Amino acid sequence: MSRMVDIANHIVAHAVKLARVGVVSAYPITPQTQVIEEISRLIESGEMDCEYIPVESEHSAMAALIGAAAVGVRAFSATSAHGLAYMHELLHWAAGVRLPMVMANVNRAMGPGWNIWCDHQDTVSQRDTGWIQLYCASHQEIADTVIQAFRISEDPRVILPVMVNYDAFVLSHSYMQADLPEQEEVDRFLPPFRSAWRLDVENPLTHGSVIYPGDYEEVRLSMQQAHDAARSVIAEAAEEYRGLTGRHHGALVEAYHIEGAEFALVAMGSLASECRVAVDALREEGLAAGLVRVRSYRPFPREEMVELLGGLKGVLVIDRDISFGMEGALYSDCKAALYGRAEVPIFNAVAGLGGRDVPYTTIMDEMRSIVRGERREAVSWPTVCLNDHHLASREGMSRCG
Repeated sequence: MSRMVDIANHIVAHAVKLARVGVVSAYPITPQTQVIEEISRLIESGEMDCEYIPVESEHSAMAALIGAAAVGVRAFSATSAHGLAYMHELLHWAAGVRLPMVMANVNRAMGPGWNIWCDHQDTVSQRDTGWIQLYCASHQEIADTVIQAFRISEDPRVILPVMVNYDAFVLSHSYMQADLPEQEEVDRFLPPFRSAWRLDVENPLTHGSVIYPGDYEEVRLSMQQAHDAARSVIAEAAEEYRGLTGRHHGALVEAYHIEGAEFALVAMGSLASECRVAVDALREEGLAAGLVRVRSYRPFPREEMVELLGGLKGVLVIDRDISFGMEGALYSDCKAALYGRAEVPIFNAVAGLGGRDVPYTTIMDEMRSIVRGERREAVSWPTVCLNDHHLASREGMSRCG
């Protein structure tokens, strides 16, 4: 093992190096840029045997990755927010044509107003493109998940692209330690990429062209079946990686103090770390609280949610996103998973948008209101400015934020 004390963006680059990626293509965007800068440095210094393709946009970066994966090369990119949105068309294409690849996305708020801080709106808005989405809560988990993501993506039961997500600045630019396995260990865990199909000038074929109505649904069903299979593949990869390194961050979810809990928090990303602090403080007050951190947003951990949350007296789902006209997206999915299978009062807090701080005391207050039976509305915005007049004026919005 080698220990790094560095920002998460640089740690991602070194995990990509260990995965023996053959092609990297990306376009710089804050707060992702340092990932590709460090990869570029590793390539230039001879530490990484990889082809780096500079492009003029994120759309072109994804097109380059599609080309690389289509000829049987292990491929990687990184992006954030508007860069991810610019890739939207080709995200559908990469998943629909069943190409393994991995992309790190540094979760950042979408504009306008222009904002470089963290929330999950960028990736939640891409949840239906067919990509597997994994969310991390620490530097160590980011390093381990990047390596596991290639294994998951390339598994013959899956063959789908994987997005590894982590929060802007809270993780991307903060310094923490991470232990990286030796190259020989990663090589045993992650064998060379063997594509299920590839473009070859010696054996020409067409792949991903026009699909008539008689076949289109079958292709989409195969993607759904691959997500269903990915549930066990993610778990297998996590367990095998535990045998390699001794580390296990959970498979589709990570549970904290959930055994014997009467109430639970549900969250994704670094916000779940704040929830752990809230859980510890609530337990000191005598409240049997627990936490379920969702690691795999797609495929969604339906069975785990029923098992962990069913029968509780109350659940609070904290979303760092909003599905406009409805509610927090994670909340909707949790309700759908529990519907008809587990009776539990479930509530939603939309918080932390645009990088706004969500202190553990606010999370505790939200949970206490549920425990006391004081909560009337299903969805709350506990960190928003409470004065409606402020929300109607630019001056007030400045004071609120």
